[in-house]
Amino acid sequence: MARLIGSSCKLCRQERMKLFLKGKRCYNEKCALVRKDYRPGEHGKSRRLKISNYGLRLREKQKVKKIYGVLEKQFRKYFAEAKRAKGMTGENLLLLLEKRLDNIVFRLSFSLTRASARQLVRHGHFLVNGRKVNIPSYSCKVGDEISLRTKSREIVGIREAMKLSQDREKVPWLEIDQENLKGKVVRLPKKEEIALPIQEQLIVEYYSR
Repeated sequence: MARLIGSSCKLCRQERMKLFLKGKRCYNEKCALVRKDYRPGEHGKSRRLKISNYGLRLREKQKVKKIYGVLEKQFRKYFAEAKRAKGMTGENLLLLLEKRLDNIVFRLSFSLTRASARQLVRHGHFLVNGRKVNIPSYSCKVGDEISLRTKSREIVGIREAMKLSQDREKVPWLEIDQENLKGKVVRLPKKEEIALPIQEQLIVEYYSR
């Protein structure tokens, strides 16, 4: 399975904003962006970039790929699907990304990052409507119930994630039952509920050039 590799903290520093790729480290003073508020590299402190219109759109696309942990080929497929669907292409794209099983596992607070959520799904720790699904890109639908397998309920990382994420803002389009370690997709998310620093129209303009 192809995946993003390298330092997660450098990805945040490159975008000059927190992408929350490193779990609890992102929420304390150890965050690299707090300690090094400049771009990575030898000339990061002195580099003054004048970004072109193309560069601005490219950076927005790259940022969204990093947030959701999707590589270029798969991202292009999502964009093509979003373009075919009714409605605004940019909003359709974000909706497709939000419906990924690994993202929903993250949103349900079973994991502190989407990367660890993806690994948990790949290892078969979650059930969708009572059936094991180990495909992180699986697209969930309204009414789907996502639950943790009985054998996986004592995994330390999951318990820690649920404890540390109690202060995280609740996701209105998901129903969470922390006591029984399960959640449900009650409806599709609205654009304003995704709550990420994304200008999806720039991505549409990038692929439409």
